[in-house]
Amino acid sequence: MTDQETLHHLAVLAGVGTAYRDAWGGMRTIAAETLIAVLGTLGIAAATPGEIADSLALLAAEPWQALLPPVVVLRAPAPPVVPLTAPARLMGGRIEWLIACEDGTLRAGAVAAAALPVLAMDERSGCRRLALALPHDLPPGYHRLQVKAGTVAAETVLILTPATCFLPEALAAGGRDWGLTVQLHSVRSARNWGMGDFTDLSGIAALAARQGGQALGVNPLHALFPAEPRHISPYSPSSRLFLNPLYLDVEAVPDFADCVAAQTLMAAPEFQAALAQARASAEIDHAAVAALKQPIFAALYQSFAERHLGGEGGAVLSARGAAFRRFQQAAGPSLAAYAVFNALDAAARAAGQGPAWRNWAPALRDVQSAAVKAFAETHHAAVEQHQYLEWEADRQLAAAASAGQSVGLGLGLYRDLAVGVGPNGADAWTNPGMLAAGATVGAPPDQLNLKGQDWGFAPPHPMVLRRQAYAPFIAALRANMRHAGVLRLDHVMALKQLYCVPQGAPPAAGAYIAYPFEDLLGILALESTRQRCAVVGEDLGTVPEGFRERLGDARILSYRVLLFEKDADGRFHPPAAYPTGAAATVATHDLPTLKGFWLGRDLGWRRALGLYPSEAAAEADRQGRAEDRRRLLEALIEEGVLDPALRPVLLPEDAAPVFALALAEAVHRFLGRSRAALTLLQIEDALGEIEQANLPGTVDGHPNWRRKLGRELDDI
Repeated sequence: MTDQETLHHLAVLAGVGTAYRDAWGGMRTIAAETLIAVLGTLGIAAATPGEIADSLALLAAEPWQALLPPVVVLRAPAPPVVPLTAPARLMGGRIEWLIACEDGTLRAGAVAAAALPVLAMDERSGCRRLALALPHDLPPGYHRLQVKAGTVAAETVLILTPATCFLPEALAAGGRDWGLTVQLHSVRSARNWGMGDFTDLSGIAALAARQGGQALGVNPLHALFPAEPRHISPYSPSSRLFLNPLYLDVEAVPDFADCVAAQTLMAAPEFQAALAQARASAEIDHAAVAALKQPIFAALYQSFAERHLGGEGGAVLSARGAAFRRFQQAAGPSLAAYAVFNALDAAARAAGQGPAWRNWAPALRDVQSAAVKAFAETHHAAVEQHQYLEWEADRQLAAAASAGQSVGLGLGLYRDLAVGVGPNGADAWTNPGMLAAGATVGAPPDQLNLKGQDWGFAPPHPMVLRRQAYAPFIAALRANMRHAGVLRLDHVMALKQLYCVPQGAPPAAGAYIAYPFEDLLGILALESTRQRCAVVGEDLGTVPEGFRERLGDARILSYRVLLFEKDADGRFHPPAAYPTGAAATVATHDLPTLKGFWLGRDLGWRRALGLYPSEAAAEADRQGRAEDRRRLLEALIEEGVLDPALRPVLLPEDAAPVFALALAEAVHRFLGRSRAALTLLQIEDALGEIEQANLPGTVDGHPNWRRKLGRELDDI
């Protein structure tokens, strides 16, 4: 083989794609330098022919070196068969196995090695891949399998999963429901502190339910960076396991009523002036909101610790204190590590060490080190305060879910799981080996962004993910299915592949890394079924062939956006063409609102911020939008939801387009007639907002995640 062919062979063996089909249907071949860089992020050397040869040998040998793989995921209804790797010297003996089931029961058996079917053989080592059949009546769940072959013993995590995700009976049987979606931070109310909070979420949940809605969709509620409140993207969190405490309604915390210090702080004239300014500001000032809430958080925790825990390190004094201790225990080491990270991060930033934990003293970069343990003990109150805030956030989120369900929000909260975490955050610090350093996740050039996108977070390392028996993925699912009836997976293609951009390269110069799709799909089905939480997969952009069909088989709802639902000739699909296994919406947080789309507000932003690669591309978008307006009116009129007489009103000749309430009503009637199981109404479209929440490809030029709704919640 040529050097190029050998490099491609190594890339394929490592799960790095050498080409991909782009959003326009063309094939793009990945440059050699990109393949070398992406392989390097996975710890695979490929810069020289010698390195390629050595890496090929290592990758080829690795699957034959252990009796059992680190994890085995088996999906119903396939028979439970586990692959064993046996050296030739063990083939004359017996294979003994023991399963420690999740429920505490044990199952055991033995079989002659020579009696097992041979799946494959490694000519170099003489090892054989054997098929060990297990009992058919094993329950779904997370089990431990121990195998002994002569003097060789091994253990693996055995995960048995259902074939499909949970879907409520009404939707599974062809029923149709609708829900409202909201960016929680954007909510205005007379009582919140400058950004939406969990009490607002309760109010909107009840509002949606009273209008007949069955779900309330909300942006990711993930923990960001308390020590740097200007880091505001909910899709680039510090941790996907915990909640952003800035969503807390401070005055609804039970300890507020007894905390004189918090009440005194809040009553001060300068505090009231800052609070009034935060409420009245045209955009959300996240740093100002944090400056208001964080001193109150500290006072509330101190009061709680004194009244319910007997002060720092003291014994539990009340039922509320005991409830907190139970929460800490249930959350376990992950909550403890998250809280320690936040305290360390605050100390490092205060000392001028910047935002990257990799710049900390070496001993503090290791969550297990004695230095980290000593820091946690010395800063006990600062650490425990973050645990206290998470406890209260979990309680307030549960109250919001209950508020909606109590008045008929049948599906409940529709939460959103970001595709990854920031490399400088708590999850990365806690488990640094899980991230493939040296690359960031993004998207190749497509209709949404012609230059491609770099989302700024490191991809999970697929080999490490498997070695850890998928524990980080399982934990993220459980945390985000909590208090939810539906979970949206942002960029669901991450179950199968992620587009990774080497550091320093433009977004167009990336490559795809493959992930163990069927294993992740099975685990998703298991957690969905256990939590009774339906799943929506955001399958927009560059979607692998057959991917949507596979999601459909697993009863994961496809995410269908009206603005993209067009045939090859650019005509909008009629409602009858939407699949039943879908959640349908007019737009998303990354797209213009309906009004913004109609008036071309997003195109104006893109031109002003230089997001087009050329003037010709900008003009093509302008002409394409004009054609989309015409096509959309045709579809609405043909469906009978818009009076044809409104055509010249909405699209006057030789004049700018005009937006009217009648258009919004017609579009949503159109979407409401679709066959999709779940139809989603953005609150921005319900209110006729023109600005979108986020403009992909921008950071500071567009006020991403800082938009406030134009009307207060009480008015809505």
